[in-house]
Amino acid sequence: MPKTTFCFSGLGWRACLLALCLVHLHAAHAQAPAPARPPAGKAAFYTNVYPNLFREAGYRQADIDKKVAQAYHDVFEGPNKVYFEVGDSMAYVSDVKNEDARTEGLSYGMMVAVQLNKKQVFDRLWRWSKKYLQHQRGPLEGYFAWSFNPATMKRNSEGPASDGELYFVTSLLFAANRWGNATGIDYYREARRILDASWEKDGTGGVYNLFNTKAKQISFVPTGDMYTWTDPSYHVPAFLEVWAEYAKDGHEQFYRDCADTSRVFLHRACAAPTGLNYDYTEFSGQPHATRWAPPAFRYDSWRVPMNLAMDYVWFGKDRRWQQQYAQRFQGFLRRKGVNTFEDQFNVDGSRPEFILPAGKVKKLRHSLGLVATSAAASLMRPAPPQLDFVHALWNAKLAPYDDGYFDPYYDGLLYLFSLMHLSGKYQAIKPQTH
Repeated sequence: MPKTTFCFSGLGWRACLLALCLVHLHAAHAQAPAPARPPAGKAAFYTNVYPNLFREAGYRQADIDKKVAQAYHDVFEGPNKVYFEVGDSMAYVSDVKNEDARTEGLSYGMMVAVQLNKKQVFDRLWRWSKKYLQHQRGPLEGYFAWSFNPATMKRNSEGPASDGELYFVTSLLFAANRWGNATGIDYYREARRILDASWEKDGTGGVYNLFNTKAKQISFVPTGDMYTWTDPSYHVPAFLEVWAEYAKDGHEQFYRDCADTSRVFLHRACAAPTGLNYDYTEFSGQPHATRWAPPAFRYDSWRVPMNLAMDYVWFGKDRRWQQQYAQRFQGFLRRKGVNTFEDQFNVDGSRPEFILPAGKVKKLRHSLGLVATSAAASLMRPAPPQLDFVHALWNAKLAPYDDGYFDPYYDGLLYLFSLMHLSGKYQAIKPQTH
């Protein structure tokens, strides 16, 4: 007897129809093809697929996870950590060699925490930053004092540095997307407070928007004449695309315009055959001399290749130029020796006469921070990639140099960020279901 006839005779027609539907549903499910891989060239923000260059370089996923976890432990928990808890609910990140806590480090720490889903660490850092650094009234209301002395519990400076606010806002928006706003801190509200306060600043008292609204570029400092020039390492177009998606403050088009302007600006700032850029520039990309150092590629500049790689992976709106930049930049360092290149240059590639000290130490060295970000630049590669910089980072150690110098703060955070980028663990965090 055919199965269909048996079904009608033994179960009744309604039950039989239900059974037939279930049979066909199961068959259709069993035969459904696996989801197609995202089309080549699509950016990760749209595909949710982030490259893992360590896997491409032949390392096992378990070892990659272990390396990232070890780097986090070394920076946040180990004997040379830069993260220090205060009481039951707060913590700060210290630039230990300069003996201060900076908005740079605190906001970086928050970005690490939200990326690695460490909510308690994030909340501690935010509470400390809000209590001790954020101005609650006056012309600077909403902005943060960029440097604080944890020993004296006093601010070294009242003024802000625009990159701190850039990372605070982005990490808070990611926290709102990852954890929601009903778990003790309204992350979205805190992000909006910074942004809304910025938009209220029109130059009164010499205090301005974080972005020079005429140039549509982030300022070095949103106060006084420092509002009229910039720092190429503050140009993180991927973050501004995130603001346009999630800030929802009515300035979405401005943020997208600023992201596009940053991409064009970086073409000019990184125009040298070496790919190198000055630490500080005019909005034109031309060098801006400061009272503390003549123009050159120095510590701030290390972040530029990592920021460009992030934009390449997340949004992919300038890929052709970014690939060409990475080839110039890594090609120059490769000629200097992948395992020997130094950490400060004139943009033509020559050695600078003036060496900017790191803390109290004035010396050129093969610094881990630049080793890390130069490896992150490998993400901007046409296939097949050259992975020599990736292997060099894998083999590098967050440990004292031969001369005893050690920087677990700046070297350590750039090392951790770059490991996260290269392993696909640094992502544009989208809203979760809460």
